[in-house]
Amino acid sequence: MRRARVIPYSERTRVLVVIGTRPEAIKMIPVIRALQDSGTFRPVVISTGQHTDLVDTLIHSVGMRVDANLRASEAVDGVRPTLNKVFARVMVGIDRVWASDTVPDEYLADGRRSVGGAVACLVHGDTSSAAAAALASFNLQIPVVHVEAGLRTSNLLSPFPEEGNRQLISRIAALHLAPTTQNKMNLVREGVDYDRIVVTGNTSIDMLQWASEQEGGFGQGLESLEVDEAHPLVLVTAHRRENWGEGLARIAAAVRRLSESHAHARFVVPMHPNPVARQPLLDALSDCDNVHLVEPREYADFARLMVAARLIITDSGGVQEEAPSLGTPVLVARDTTERGEGVQAGTLVLVGTDTDRIVREATVLIDDDLEHARRAARSNPYGDGRASERIVQALENVLRDGPAPQELSGDGLRMAVRRRLGFEDAAAAAGN
Repeated sequence: MRRARVIPYSERTRVLVVIGTRPEAIKMIPVIRALQDSGTFRPVVISTGQHTDLVDTLIHSVGMRVDANLRASEAVDGVRPTLNKVFARVMVGIDRVWASDTVPDEYLADGRRSVGGAVACLVHGDTSSAAAAALASFNLQIPVVHVEAGLRTSNLLSPFPEEGNRQLISRIAALHLAPTTQNKMNLVREGVDYDRIVVTGNTSIDMLQWASEQEGGFGQGLESLEVDEAHPLVLVTAHRRENWGEGLARIAAAVRRLSESHAHARFVVPMHPNPVARQPLLDALSDCDNVHLVEPREYADFARLMVAARLIITDSGGVQEEAPSLGTPVLVARDTTERGEGVQAGTLVLVGTDTDRIVREATVLIDDDLEHARRAARSNPYGDGRASERIVQALENVLRDGPAPQELSGDGLRMAVRRRLGFEDAAAAAGN
């Protein structure tokens, strides 16, 4: 039998992978790894600089490199850029990188490498980086592939600007990679061609499985943290823009009350670097003996905290997806969530930022073993850890005429995406 030709890495099909924030990096690392291992694709990793230090540290910690850093959030004369300025810088950066054979000097990251000739741009989720990169790629007629497509609150202003960002991306994406069937149906109701959507599961579960295999502790500052049945752990994360100000203050007040009423418990609060997000936590919790205010954790350390936690109070989207697969109940400190599957499954409880309700719901989960066990036993609707594999299979089907993803059969996906891109050979190819 004739052996398939092994494609040298330098000759593989290039795809842009754009990352702006730490949550994006967490969820895209498995995709980058799967692309590298595919034998077909060569990912060109672009960090927009929205969360430069957090993203670069995480990427490097798993042995990967960043090809270009657009530095979109760099301050000028001590003044941080506005959201519109970040958006504009990302678009200009994508323009310049696309037009160059190698990374322009001002965007150099981990070494000068060839970046030209990419056939698609992968963006993730709902950040301003993702929306800007998608729009820039659309203007350059680079097919946009939307990872984690179809999440909706259906309220354009909540969360802001994320809901607007993801709806914008959905209008211009060629291929939609939806974590769940509900996400797929959200897109279909909005008029997206059914055959251009693939249900993959969520890549956060892929990353969580990798992290669970890594040995270690809870990270710096928590070396002596005592966690057992007598000292249950409550993990708290709060940073979303929609909660800035009074919302974060109410969440912090709830944690303070819980720490006082449950002196035997241990509360760990990793703080976001943004002063707007961390100051309310510092103001309310700095003098609480059983509250540990710590810097952001390495991902594997944070995963171990999620495993050890009795419950999690969070406004993080990623945590809403990851914790249920570990059997850890989650109280969602938001008024709305685009992850309705978790609420319907009972793995998530939406508590908003009402201090009394957070305290009431958390107290039940700390004190009532039967209720805790009931919540922890619910199934996780967000995937099986093979989302990245399905994403690469979808790309191979569309871009390299490979077999259809497991969810689909025949040429429906490939033909639908090619029609969306206006390829003249789509009709002819369909007849072959």
